[in-house]
Amino acid sequence: MSEKVDWAKYVSETEKKLEGVDITKTEEKPSNEEQKENDSDANPAEASLLAKIIRKGLVENKNDIEVQRKDPRSPLYSVKTFEALNLNPNLLKGVYEMGFNAPSKIQETALPALLADPPQNLIAQSQSGTGKTAAFVLAMLSRVDASKKYPQVLCLSPTYELAIQTGEVAAHMAKFCPEIEMKFAVSGETVPRNSKLTEHIIIGTPGKVLDWGTKFKVFDLKKIRVFVLDEADVMIAIQGHQDQCIRIHKILDAANCQMMFFSATYDSEVMDFAEHIVKNPIIIRLKREEESLDNIMQYYVQCNGAEDKYNAITTIYSMVGVGQAIIFCHTRKTAAWLSEKMSRDGHAVAVLSGDLTVEQRINVLDRFREGKERVLITTNVLSRGIDVEQVTIVVNFDLPVDMSGKADCETYLHRIGRTGRFGKNGIAINLIDSQKSMEICKAIEKHFERKIHFLNIEDSDEIEKLGN
Repeated sequence: MSEKVDWAKYVSETEKKLEGVDITKTEEKPSNEEQKENDSDANPAEASLLAKIIRKGLVENKNDIEVQRKDPRSPLYSVKTFEALNLNPNLLKGVYEMGFNAPSKIQETALPALLADPPQNLIAQSQSGTGKTAAFVLAMLSRVDASKKYPQVLCLSPTYELAIQTGEVAAHMAKFCPEIEMKFAVSGETVPRNSKLTEHIIIGTPGKVLDWGTKFKVFDLKKIRVFVLDEADVMIAIQGHQDQCIRIHKILDAANCQMMFFSATYDSEVMDFAEHIVKNPIIIRLKREEESLDNIMQYYVQCNGAEDKYNAITTIYSMVGVGQAIIFCHTRKTAAWLSEKMSRDGHAVAVLSGDLTVEQRINVLDRFREGKERVLITTNVLSRGIDVEQVTIVVNFDLPVDMSGKADCETYLHRIGRTGRFGKNGIAINLIDSQKSMEICKAIEKHFERKIHFLNIEDSDEIEKLGN
């Protein structure tokens, strides 16, 4: 969706096409078709799931909150403590047990809006790990009237795994509120025919929710009072989910239903779609994380081909006292070659690429986090995700480029931002093996206005200084 989309026209046309059409059979999980050799276009739903799972704590983001009040009557203020929200004491107890001692940046601004009376519609955008899920789950739980035995809250996720992840957060947070009941509407879940759901919250995928709400009518979509669209950017990226979300939204009683859209990206298409669907929203943006490059020393090493690159890595790694390292390759083939070569030379390495299942990727990341492997070789599937405190060096075996072969500065920022986390110093090393890659390196240097220093791999004294 690179071209400008007229969402009003798109939604109208889609609604017409959907009349009498069964779209509930859309796959809830991505197909297993062979992906391209280049992993830069990782499945967006899987990438989002990984970003959620591998962040064990909140990202510390010191950037400002940008608030756009579309409804001038909307009261909006910030809270610094969860007590200030006047939550159900048992919910508050659950929040603290989960380790949330104080609201994150996005939570302190979003929660007062989400919990306000009358309810406010909200669109929130911030990167993974900033506390979005906890924010909307807390709002969902707070809006439930446990005395009414029917679904009042609906949360949509693009995949089975993401729905389960959200449900686990909700279950933990509601640990001390047994009166609040939840139901998963995902693949594998069934309901008896001619029955009615009595659970207060439904967390599911669009196809199953449509199935239950329109075909089997086990709950009434018009009685939903809170509608959450999680991973809105991913929903829009998956064509079938777009259609299903529009269909569900059309059935909801929009005048009496609080809408909450959450997204990790700033794509204009996402915002245009959300603002068309959500009426009079408050829009909250946690400004794009410009990960500071001030505490990351950047270097480039001149090489003559892949073998020379490999020698540079082993030389640096053997001479510098590093904790853990992440090496980024452009293709799976290169990642596999490098992994085999390093393993043969006695290095404890792990490989993470797009040909692994989600479960396999999580296992690889857990082992790396636990320090069982000191080197993680990966493709762009991981460029935006992992926060491991021990990572001190990032190596760009291949510099990141976009589809036209030009420097991909945003991916570069995310890649080298995997080091220098938590206020510590980090090292980024770029391996240059051609005039073209040198031009890309210079373009990145110019873009960020940060010097990328030449590193003489033959000078052992210079290399040893890297670790100091």
